Amino acid sequence: MSALCDPSGPPGPPASPAPPPLSAQELWQEVRAFLSGADPVRGQQLSAREHARCALLLLRCLPPARHAALDHLRAVFDEAVAAHLAQLDGAGAGAGGEPAGLAEVLQEAQATLAEFVRANPRAWAPAVSAWAIELLGQLSSKYAGQQQRVPHAAGLNELLQLWMACRATRALLDIYTQCLAAMIGLCPDACVDALLDASGRHSPHFDWVVAHIGSAFPSTIISRVLSCGLKDFCAHGGAPPGDTSAPDKRVPKIASVVGILGHLASRHAASIRHELLRLFHESLGPGRDPTQAAAVPFLLQLAAMSPLLLATVSGELVEALKPSVLNQLQQHLAGRPREELENMLNMAVHLVCQTSAGAYRLLQFLLDTAMPASVITPPGLAVHDGVREACDRLVQLLLLHLQKLVHGRGGAGPGDPVRPPPPRPVPFLEELRGHVRELCVETLRLERKRHLWLHQLLGLLALYGGPSCGPEAMCHLLTLARGQEELALAAQLHAVLSACVADLLPATAHRCVLQIHAGALPEPHAAQLLRNLALLAQWEAEGSAGLGAQLGAALAQHLHDLGQLLLHCSPEVAEAAALLLSVCPLPRALRPAHLFVTVRSAALQFFLALRRRSPAGLGYSERLLARLSAVSPAAMKAVLQLLVEGALHRGNAELFGGRPEPPSDEVEGVRLSLLDGNRRFTAAVTFGGGVWSVFHAGVIGHGLKPPVAPPQQEPEEAAHNAQRFLSLLLRCCRGGRYAPADAARPAAINPEAAKAVAAALVEAVCPDAAGGELGWPPEEQARGTVERDLRIGRHFREHPLLFPLLRLVAAGPPALCYCSVLLRGLAATLVAHWEASRDPDTASSPWHLQASCALVSCLAEGSLLPPVLGNMQELFPELAPFEVRLLLLAAWGYLRDHGPLPQKFVFQPERGVFARDFARDGDAGRYLAVLHSVLHKNIDRLGLLSGRFQT
Repeated sequence: MSALCDPSGPPGPPASPAPPPLSAQELWQEVRAFLSGADPVRGQQLSAREHARCALLLLRCLPPARHAALDHLRAVFDEAVAAHLAQLDGAGAGAGGEPAGLAEVLQEAQATLAEFVRANPRAWAPAVSAWAIELLGQLSSKYAGQQQRVPHAAGLNELLQLWMACRATRALLDIYTQCLAAMIGLCPDACVDALLDASGRHSPHFDWVVAHIGSAFPSTIISRVLSCGLKDFCAHGGAPPGDTSAPDKRVPKIASVVGILGHLASRHAASIRHELLRLFHESLGPGRDPTQAAAVPFLLQLAAMSPLLLATVSGELVEALKPSVLNQLQQHLAGRPREELENMLNMAVHLVCQTSAGAYRLLQFLLDTAMPASVITPPGLAVHDGVREACDRLVQLLLLHLQKLVHGRGGAGPGDPVRPPPPRPVPFLEELRGHVRELCVETLRLERKRHLWLHQLLGLLALYGGPSCGPEAMCHLLTLARGQEELALAAQLHAVLSACVADLLPATAHRCVLQIHAGALPEPHAAQLLRNLALLAQWEAEGSAGLGAQLGAALAQHLHDLGQLLLHCSPEVAEAAALLLSVCPLPRALRPAHLFVTVRSAALQFFLALRRRSPAGLGYSERLLARLSAVSPAAMKAVLQLLVEGALHRGNAELFGGRPEPPSDEVEGVRLSLLDGNRRFTAAVTFGGGVWSVFHAGVIGHGLKPPVAPPQQEPEEAAHNAQRFLSLLLRCCRGGRYAPADAARPAAINPEAAKAVAAALVEAVCPDAAGGELGWPPEEQARGTVERDLRIGRHFREHPLLFPLLRLVAAGPPALCYCSVLLRGLAATLVAHWEASRDPDTASSPWHLQASCALVSCLAEGSLLPPVLGNMQELFPELAPFEVRLLLLAAWGYLRDHGPLPQKFVFQPERGVFARDFARDGDAGRYLAVLHSVLHKNIDRLGLLSGRFQT
């Protein structure tokens, strides 16, 4: 007692700021009151508030009594915490909360201690901080799990909110924080050591204190917490072998370290990342101590126990693992036992599977390290063979582990066999779902084992990612593959997924078509995708259950969408679409509207390919049109009609040796139409059809019309185009069956197909006469159709293709009967020309001579003229123009008397064709009188041919 009152007692902290002046007698009375707990003057017991204030007075005025005073204040804070928790539980509700005056005592104690620390931090801060932090630890351990409001397994955030709501614990935290702040620039080791010592004694109940203080001083606390955890990890031998998730019971502090750092990671992720990487690099340094040798297993254990810490450091881990660091790590682990290395490798695999942020970058790092590029690497950037082999094994184990996770997801739980639990997420695969295209690009590089790993990963990702991931991967592979070997990867992926993913190929086909139509693919990629689909659709064509047959059936459902691509602005895409449609099976039930759109697009693509001089595009279009013509009779008629219309269009005439489309009639930017002008000119005047009719002939002052440009096609090329077109037309007439057309005499074709070609010819050349009478009128009545006949003759002159088309129609009797209007018009034009000709021979009119011969030949081939009259075209080159006219009039007379009607033809079952028996028409001798007269007149030159014209 005398020691406490003796000013010369044991040395202690310097005196506090000047207290109220007290005499020795007054000070002695305060000491007696503090020790006895009663007022020495009045003899009454001191209240809790009075007793606490007595301790504070001694703490101010009598430094040697600081230990006793602080010990008494410990009880005061304990009582305040108990009262606060009792109030939360409802037991102290009737008592009105904390004891009377206790809050003021806590406030006075905090103010007094803060004043001491502020006045002399070097002397007071270590002692006060040690007292406050130890008291917090004792209170946390004492009341942990004993009250309803302090659950034992509560998280740090819940505990922090609970304890910060208590006035006593909040005051102790403020006191310690002030001490640490005062010593942070001097020597914070004493304060931090007290914190860590308390953490070691009272963990895990004390972790909320460390977490809160760490938020205020992150750098200092984080480094100290890691150091303390590492020492404890080394002292207890680390985690048990094979355990990657739960801490060892012999390592009590590692769970606390995880909890503290996890709490700080939300606001101080950068500081934690810096300290973790610093600890890792220091453990690989040359002068490391035995504790640092266990840093790598310690860090792996931390990351395995806390996904939050793993996400914090994984973003910069790849950048930190330079080749030199990997080589150091390999040397660092070289002497470890094999079992320990295997455990670390398994833990690394587990951590990779739990990595989300930067997963694709991590995968690239692993693949680049396990399978370096073939180029020569500088010595400073190369990894040792041991590093490469370890990474190779890591990748293999990773794929094996991912396979177990993917195939082990879902399934019925033990308590609920009906409803399976939700599948367990795999963070690594979740992140890779956004990098499917990059994975496909890397896979298609076909780099040794690398592409096999990536292909296996693609299959796992497709199974994990749900119904859309598999079609997405297939679509990317089909788009980017170049060549058979790369395309085989898509087939292999289908083989892997087909048993697990329903409707894989239909979904893939739908996605591919949607990508092209949406413009999501560049034109070269879109064309490559279509070509790859065509190539894949032809694989295993003989097997009904093969990949090609399944893909073809899936693509057939998108015939309408693929048909629209035939008119794509890119020729490459259009030709690729034609290739795909030419090998893709057509659906059994096809809407007529979709079929007609596809047929029209295919016909236009054929003429565009002719114009581009693209042999491949021509072949695809011909094959497609032939296949479309075999779908149904209606499809055949549509194909033939569109082909004939397209060939006779003025824009395509020059492809077949015809005249090009004339330039537009424009004067000073205004388009002129003689037809409109004539309508306005003759609107008020009614003219007859005679020779006195007046027509508007143009605009005076603008000169003659520009001459028609000569055809740009070479004759050989035009002939080749015509032959190719006729071959296609003949093939379509035969229902898609290929048979080369014979220029001398086309083989017989389907009469209905020939009839469709005839109808298309009439519609294209003379639409106003379509569906008219087939009978041949008298010569006098033909004078009323002079204008129409001239137009028909002009069409035949401008379109040399018309004569071969007539011959094709003639090969399918009685189809030529339906071209009666064209034959009449052409015959009338030729008769008028030869009548007006004053040349000595027919060689002066080469086109008319050729047209006359072709006309008679077609009439004979179509069985509209008997053979004896059909042979007279052999005489035309040797006759005079008037003689040709006489012979044509003889043919005209026969056709007038024996009209070109289909009823005159009889079907012959043995030959499978329609034929005409000219014997039933009577004797044709009276129509040969003129012919015999011409022969007699020219007997010197034509005598050898007279035998061909005997009835």
